Amino acid sequence: MTPTRAASTATLRMALIVAGLGALSTARAELSSEELAKLAQNPVANLISVPFQNNANLNYGPRKQTQDILNIQPVIPIDFSPDWNIITRTIVPLISQPAVFPGEARTYGVGATQLSAFLSPANAKGLIWGVGAIAQIPTATQPQLGPERWGIGPTAVVLRLDPGNPWVYGALVNNVWSIGNGAGGSYNNFLLQPFLNYNFKSGTYLTSSPIATANWEATKAKDTWTVPVGGGVGHIFHLGRLPLNTQVSAYYNVVTPTYGPNWQVRLQAQVMFPK
Repeated sequence: MTPTRAASTATLRMALIVAGLGALSTARAELSSEELAKLAQNPVANLISVPFQNNANLNYGPRKQTQDILNIQPVIPIDFSPDWNIITRTIVPLISQPAVFPGEARTYGVGATQLSAFLSPANAKGLIWGVGAIAQIPTATQPQLGPERWGIGPTAVVLRLDPGNPWVYGALVNNVWSIGNGAGGSYNNFLLQPFLNYNFKSGTYLTSSPIATANWEATKAKDTWTVPVGGGVGHIFHLGRLPLNTQVSAYYNVVTPTYGPNWQVRLQAQVMFPK
């Protein structure tokens, strides 16, 4: 599959999903487009949302093909008390994995699911934070798409979001260690996602949200890190009563493992259900 065809397929897939949710939604957006954009940029906002994030990883593997991952990421807040919220975030990846060796076929299926839960102050303003735990669930439908071991670890997020200030910035971090037994071997994986957004009153915003990762169990030091740089643009649309946060961005991996991708093209559509 060529990069152009992969991006077109991903766009069509997300459009169909979002259209279906839009037909079912009765949510009413009473916030301004700028306020909705800032709400979407807060990982621990007291907001039900369903982001669909498609990552096309270009020149992946020894045959330099495109790996395509569509992450379905429902975010559901729980009112724990008047002062505290628990924000749950689930990531279910649908993967199109290119063949590694000649004669192999491309593999399609579900990867490992990750479930995060953040404890966050319900009424925080300005400096906002959340801490909690992340679990990795061995839901991979094919051996090539993920290990068969459970994983667990800590996670945290901190950001700055001030009323009247167009900037929203912060970082999300976690580390997942494998536990128990299962095919695919043990793992010890780190993730750091800084984010920087500049919002315009129209609901358009500039964004940079690279995802840096480290495989602490890599056999070679040069294969430990993936470090991207880049950015893109987003905009808040409305499908009737339904607010929709859309985003397109591109990232170049200045550090990447052997056979890792050198570019990532990210398309995202986030269906929002404001209270």
